[in-house]
Amino acid sequence: MPETLSFTLPTKSGRTLHGLIDLPEQPGPRPTVVDCHGFKGFMEWGFHPYLAQLLAARGFTVVRFNFTSSGMRPGDELVTDEEAFANGTFHDDVGEIQAILGALVSGELGAGRIDPDRLGLLGHSRGGGISILTAAIQPWRGRLKALVTWAAVGTFDRIGEKEKEQWRRLGALPVINARTGQRLELALSVLEDVVARRQEYDLTAAAARLTAPWLLLHGADDETVPVAEAHSLAAAAGSTFEQHIIAGGNHTFGAQHPFVGPTPQLIEVMNRTQRWLRQHLAS
Repeated sequence: MPETLSFTLPTKSGRTLHGLIDLPEQPGPRPTVVDCHGFKGFMEWGFHPYLAQLLAARGFTVVRFNFTSSGMRPGDELVTDEEAFANGTFHDDVGEIQAILGALVSGELGAGRIDPDRLGLLGHSRGGGISILTAAIQPWRGRLKALVTWAAVGTFDRIGEKEKEQWRRLGALPVINARTGQRLELALSVLEDVVARRQEYDLTAAAARLTAPWLLLHGADDETVPVAEAHSLAAAAGSTFEQHIIAGGNHTFGAQHPFVGPTPQLIEVMNRTQRWLRQHLAS
Protein backbone atom coordinates (compact mmCIF):
# COMPACT_ATOMS: atom_id res chain seq x y z
CA MET A 1 0.00 0.00 0.00
CA PRO A 2 1.22 3.57 -0.68
CA GLU A 3 2.52 5.27 2.47
CA THR A 4 2.11 8.90 3.57
CA LEU A 5 4.78 10.62 5.66
CA SER A 6 4.62 14.06 7.29
CA PHE A 7 7.42 16.64 7.34
CA THR A 8 8.22 20.17 8.43
CA LEU A 9 10.67 22.73 7.05
CA PRO A 10 11.71 26.12 8.43
CA THR A 11 11.11 29.12 6.17
CA LYS A 12 12.87 32.44 5.72
CA SER A 13 9.87 34.16 7.33
CA GLY A 14 10.50 32.20 10.52
CA ARG A 15 7.30 30.17 10.12
CA THR A 16 7.17 26.40 9.84
CA LEU A 17 6.07 24.80 6.59
CA HIS A 18 4.04 21.59 7.00
CA GLY A 19 3.76 18.92 4.32
CA LEU A 20 3.08 15.32 3.37
CA ILE A 21 4.94 12.89 1.13
CA ASP A 22 2.87 10.19 -0.56
CA LEU A 23 5.14 7.28 -1.44
CA PRO A 24 4.47 4.62 -4.07
CA GLU A 25 4.80 0.91 -3.41
CA GLN A 26 7.78 0.66 -5.75
CA PRO A 27 11.07 0.92 -3.81
CA GLY A 28 13.97 3.23 -4.50
CA PRO A 29 14.15 6.67 -6.09
CA ARG A 30 10.99 7.55 -7.99
CA PRO A 31 9.94 10.39 -10.31
CA THR A 32 8.62 13.11 -8.02
CA VAL A 33 5.85 15.69 -8.28
CA VAL A 34 5.42 18.70 -5.97
CA ASP A 35 1.72 19.64 -5.73
CA CYS A 36 0.93 23.31 -4.94
CA HIS A 37 -2.55 24.35 -3.75
CA GLY A 38 -4.33 27.62 -4.51
CA PHE A 39 -5.55 30.66 -2.56
CA LYS A 40 -7.70 29.63 0.42
CA GLY A 41 -6.71 26.04 -0.36
CA PHE A 42 -4.52 23.58 1.57
CA MET A 43 -2.87 20.21 1.04
CA GLU A 44 -5.86 18.30 2.46
CA TRP A 45 -8.45 20.23 0.45
CA GLY A 46 -10.77 18.40 -1.92
CA PHE A 47 -8.93 16.71 -4.75
CA HIS A 48 -5.36 17.06 -3.41
CA PRO A 49 -5.27 13.85 -1.29
CA TYR A 50 -7.09 11.93 -4.03
CA LEU A 51 -4.67 13.20 -6.67
CA ALA A 52 -1.63 12.41 -4.53
CA GLN A 53 -2.81 8.88 -3.85
CA LEU A 54 -3.65 8.34 -7.51
CA LEU A 55 -0.20 9.47 -8.67
CA ALA A 56 1.50 7.43 -5.93
CA ALA A 57 -0.39 4.38 -7.14
CA ARG A 58 1.06 5.10 -10.60
CA GLY A 59 4.61 5.05 -9.25
CA PHE A 60 5.26 8.72 -8.45
CA THR A 61 6.44 10.18 -5.17
CA VAL A 62 4.13 13.14 -4.46
CA VAL A 63 4.97 16.04 -2.16
CA ARG A 64 2.10 18.26 -1.04
CA PHE A 65 2.23 21.01 1.57
CA ASN A 66 0.53 24.06 3.00
CA PHE A 67 1.98 27.38 1.90
CA THR A 68 2.48 29.30 5.12
CA SER A 69 0.40 32.07 3.49
CA SER A 70 -2.59 29.72 3.73
CA GLY A 71 -2.57 30.10 7.52
CA MET A 72 -3.50 26.41 7.70
CA ARG A 73 -1.90 23.68 9.76
CA PRO A 74 -2.37 19.92 9.21
CA GLY A 75 -5.91 18.91 10.08
CA ASP A 76 -7.24 22.49 10.06
CA GLU A 77 -10.61 23.30 8.53
CA LEU A 78 -10.31 27.00 9.38
CA VAL A 79 -7.38 29.39 9.08
CA THR A 80 -5.72 29.28 12.48
CA ASP A 81 -2.70 31.48 11.73
CA GLU A 82 -4.47 34.64 10.63
CA GLU A 83 -1.27 36.68 10.81
CA ALA A 84 0.47 34.36 8.32
CA PHE A 85 -2.55 34.53 6.00
CA ALA A 86 -2.63 38.32 6.22
CA ASN A 87 1.05 38.86 5.46
CA GLY A 88 1.96 36.05 3.04
CA THR A 89 3.35 37.25 -0.30
CA PHE A 90 3.89 35.61 -3.66
CA HIS A 91 7.62 36.03 -3.06
CA ASP A 92 7.27 33.96 0.11
CA ASP A 93 5.35 31.29 -1.81
CA VAL A 94 8.04 30.99 -4.50
CA GLY A 95 10.68 30.75 -1.78
CA GLU A 96 8.80 27.93 -0.10
CA ILE A 97 8.56 25.86 -3.29
CA GLN A 98 12.27 26.42 -3.82
CA ALA A 99 12.98 25.32 -0.24
CA ILE A 100 11.05 22.08 -0.83
CA LEU A 101 12.77 21.40 -4.15
CA GLY A 102 16.15 22.08 -2.58
CA ALA A 103 15.41 19.72 0.31
CA LEU A 104 14.33 17.01 -2.13
CA VAL A 105 17.51 17.36 -4.19
CA SER A 106 19.77 17.39 -1.10
CA GLY A 107 18.07 14.34 0.44
CA GLU A 108 16.80 16.25 3.46
CA LEU A 109 13.30 15.20 2.41
CA GLY A 110 12.35 11.81 1.01
CA ALA A 111 15.85 10.36 1.16
CA GLY A 112 16.13 7.34 -1.09
CA ARG A 113 12.65 7.84 -2.59
CA ILE A 114 13.28 10.95 -4.73
CA ASP A 115 14.88 10.93 -8.16
CA PRO A 116 16.42 14.44 -8.30
CA ASP A 117 16.74 14.16 -12.08
CA ARG A 118 12.99 13.57 -12.52
CA LEU A 119 11.26 16.44 -10.73
CA GLY A 120 7.99 18.07 -11.73
CA LEU A 121 5.67 20.80 -10.45
CA LEU A 122 1.87 20.75 -10.42
CA GLY A 123 -0.11 23.80 -9.28
CA HIS A 124 -3.77 24.80 -9.03
CA SER A 125 -4.98 28.40 -9.38
CA ARG A 126 -2.64 30.70 -7.40
CA GLY A 127 -0.42 27.66 -6.92
CA GLY A 128 -0.32 27.30 -10.69
CA GLY A 129 0.93 30.86 -11.05
CA ILE A 130 3.52 30.32 -8.32
CA SER A 131 4.64 27.13 -10.08
CA ILE A 132 5.12 29.06 -13.34
CA LEU A 133 7.26 31.66 -11.58
CA THR A 134 9.36 28.97 -9.90
CA ALA A 135 9.85 26.96 -13.08
CA ALA A 136 11.04 30.10 -14.88
CA ILE A 137 13.93 30.92 -12.51
CA GLN A 138 17.30 29.28 -11.95
CA PRO A 139 18.26 26.76 -10.84
CA TRP A 140 14.84 25.17 -11.39
CA ARG A 141 14.44 26.43 -14.94
CA GLY A 142 17.11 23.94 -15.96
CA ARG A 143 16.20 21.13 -13.55
CA LEU A 144 12.43 20.66 -13.72
CA LYS A 145 11.37 18.07 -16.26
CA ALA A 146 7.60 18.71 -16.25
CA LEU A 147 5.09 21.40 -15.32
CA VAL A 148 1.31 20.97 -15.02
CA THR A 149 -1.07 23.81 -14.18
CA TRP A 150 -4.75 23.47 -13.33
CA ALA A 151 -6.81 26.68 -13.68
CA ALA A 152 -3.66 28.76 -13.22
CA VAL A 153 -3.97 32.51 -12.73
CA GLY A 154 -2.55 34.59 -15.58
CA THR A 155 -1.86 37.58 -13.34
CA PHE A 156 -1.52 38.29 -9.64
CA ASP A 157 -2.92 41.81 -10.04
CA ARG A 158 -6.54 40.71 -9.70
CA ILE A 159 -8.54 43.57 -8.22
CA GLY A 160 -9.70 46.95 -9.48
CA GLU A 161 -8.48 50.41 -8.53
CA LYS A 162 -11.47 51.11 -6.27
CA GLU A 163 -10.71 48.00 -4.20
CA LYS A 164 -7.05 48.99 -4.06
CA GLU A 165 -8.01 52.47 -2.83
CA GLN A 166 -10.17 50.91 -0.13
CA TRP A 167 -7.32 48.55 0.77
CA ARG A 168 -4.96 51.50 1.21
CA ARG A 169 -7.54 53.51 3.13
CA LEU A 170 -8.41 50.70 5.55
CA GLY A 171 -4.90 49.29 5.75
CA ALA A 172 -6.25 45.79 5.00
CA LEU A 173 -8.42 44.00 2.44
CA PRO A 174 -11.33 41.98 3.88
CA VAL A 175 -11.50 38.39 2.61
CA ILE A 176 -14.44 36.06 3.20
CA ASN A 177 -13.91 32.34 2.84
CA ALA A 178 -17.09 31.32 1.02
CA ARG A 179 -16.72 27.69 2.11
CA THR A 180 -16.41 28.35 5.85
CA GLY A 181 -17.73 31.88 6.26
CA GLN A 182 -14.53 32.83 8.08
CA ARG A 183 -13.69 36.54 7.88
CA LEU A 184 -10.03 37.23 7.15
CA GLU A 185 -7.84 40.12 6.02
CA LEU A 186 -4.88 40.73 3.74
CA ALA A 187 -2.41 43.29 5.03
CA LEU A 188 -1.51 46.40 3.04
CA SER A 189 2.03 45.02 2.75
CA VAL A 190 0.69 42.37 0.34
CA LEU A 191 -0.53 45.04 -2.06
CA GLU A 192 2.71 46.98 -1.68
CA ASP A 193 4.64 43.81 -2.51
CA VAL A 194 2.62 43.25 -5.71
CA VAL A 195 3.29 46.83 -6.81
CA ALA A 196 7.00 46.73 -5.95
CA ARG A 197 7.59 43.38 -7.66
CA ARG A 198 5.34 43.93 -10.67
CA GLN A 199 7.99 42.86 -13.20
CA GLU A 200 9.09 39.87 -11.12
CA TYR A 201 5.47 38.70 -10.90
CA ASP A 202 4.74 39.04 -14.66
CA LEU A 203 3.38 35.58 -15.44
CA THR A 204 3.32 35.96 -19.22
CA ALA A 205 7.00 36.94 -19.13
CA ALA A 206 7.69 33.95 -16.89
CA ALA A 207 5.78 31.69 -19.29
CA ALA A 208 8.03 32.84 -22.11
CA ARG A 209 11.12 31.75 -20.13
CA LEU A 210 9.93 28.23 -19.39
CA THR A 211 11.90 25.25 -20.63
CA ALA A 212 10.06 22.40 -18.86
CA PRO A 213 7.33 20.69 -20.94
CA TRP A 214 4.11 22.36 -19.79
CA LEU A 215 0.53 21.06 -19.67
CA LEU A 216 -2.08 23.83 -19.24
CA LEU A 217 -5.53 22.64 -18.12
CA HIS A 218 -8.41 25.05 -17.58
CA GLY A 219 -12.17 24.79 -17.22
CA ALA A 220 -14.28 26.36 -19.95
CA ASP A 221 -16.71 27.58 -17.26
CA ASP A 222 -14.16 28.73 -14.69
CA GLU A 223 -15.97 31.30 -12.54
CA THR A 224 -12.85 32.41 -10.63
CA VAL A 225 -10.05 32.60 -13.22
CA PRO A 226 -11.45 33.45 -16.67
CA VAL A 227 -10.40 31.08 -19.41
CA ALA A 228 -8.93 34.08 -21.25
CA GLU A 229 -6.07 33.97 -18.74
CA ALA A 230 -5.22 30.43 -19.87
CA HIS A 231 -5.13 31.62 -23.47
CA SER A 232 -2.80 34.52 -22.61
CA LEU A 233 -0.42 32.13 -20.85
CA ALA A 234 -0.49 29.67 -23.74
CA ALA A 235 0.22 32.45 -26.23
CA ALA A 236 3.35 33.36 -24.26
CA ALA A 237 4.61 29.82 -23.63
CA GLY A 238 8.28 29.44 -24.44
CA SER A 239 8.52 25.67 -23.88
CA THR A 240 6.93 22.55 -25.30
CA PHE A 241 3.33 22.80 -24.16
CA GLU A 242 -0.19 21.51 -24.57
CA GLN A 243 -3.34 23.38 -23.65
CA HIS A 244 -6.69 21.72 -23.02
CA ILE A 245 -9.88 23.58 -22.16
CA ILE A 246 -12.17 21.24 -20.26
CA ALA A 247 -15.80 21.47 -21.39
CA GLY A 248 -18.12 22.08 -18.44
CA GLY A 249 -15.18 22.51 -16.07
CA ASN A 250 -15.35 25.14 -13.33
CA HIS A 251 -12.45 26.39 -11.20
CA THR A 252 -12.10 23.10 -9.30
CA PHE A 253 -13.34 20.87 -12.14
CA GLY A 254 -16.39 20.06 -10.03
CA ALA A 255 -14.47 18.97 -6.91
CA GLN A 256 -15.73 19.99 -3.49
CA HIS A 257 -14.48 19.87 0.07
CA PRO A 258 -15.07 17.49 1.76
CA PHE A 259 -14.29 15.40 -1.33
CA VAL A 260 -17.20 13.26 -2.50
CA GLY A 261 -15.55 11.70 -5.53
CA PRO A 262 -14.34 12.74 -8.98
CA THR A 263 -16.54 14.39 -11.59
CA PRO A 264 -16.16 13.66 -15.33
CA GLN A 265 -14.22 16.93 -15.68
CA LEU A 266 -11.85 16.04 -12.84
CA ILE A 267 -11.33 12.56 -14.28
CA GLU A 268 -10.36 14.10 -17.61
CA VAL A 269 -7.92 16.50 -15.91
CA MET A 270 -6.35 13.72 -13.86
CA ASN A 271 -6.01 11.41 -16.85
CA ARG A 272 -4.33 14.10 -18.93
CA THR A 273 -2.06 14.92 -15.99
CA GLN A 274 -1.03 11.30 -15.51
CA ARG A 275 -0.20 10.87 -19.18
CA TRP A 276 1.88 14.06 -19.24
CA LEU A 277 3.85 13.12 -16.13
CA ARG A 278 4.44 9.58 -17.36
CA GLN A 279 5.65 10.92 -20.70
CA HIS A 280 8.05 13.49 -19.27
CA LEU A 281 9.05 12.12 -15.85
CA ALA A 282 8.59 8.36 -15.84
CA SER A 283 10.41 7.54 -19.07
